[in-house]
Amino acid sequence: EVHLVESGGGLVQAGGSLRLSCAASGFRVNDYALGWFRQAPGKEREFVATISASGLTESFARSVQGRFAISRDNAKNTVYLQMSNLRPEDTAIYYCAAATVRDAVVEDADYDTWGQGTQVTVSS
Repeated sequence: EVHLVESGGGLVQAGGSLRLSCAASGFRVNDYALGWFRQAPGKEREFVATISASGLTESFARSVQGRFAISRDNAKNTVYLQMSNLRPEDTAIYYCAAATVRDAVVEDADYDTWGQGTQVTVSS
């Protein structure tokens, strides 16, 4: 059975940093793009960041560009999201996902395996 499990969420003050991790089990992530999405209360789920299977291509939502970084360690079957200079509007449940393709993709319809999410709360 395939699983993605996020960790690293929590409460942080504005301007602070957090590093989210997402560990895969039941499959190897080597051949798939990986992504992060988030959903704030009362809002639709939105794309945050993605990284291609090779790790050579990344894409970010405009709202996090320059503040967030995505990386992957295929040997550990894990993807990371380093979040810096956090803002209250970054408060959301963050989900990692594995795509059905190798290319970095931004549409959630291109992802077929999802984690349960981890809460990130940024206080002002």
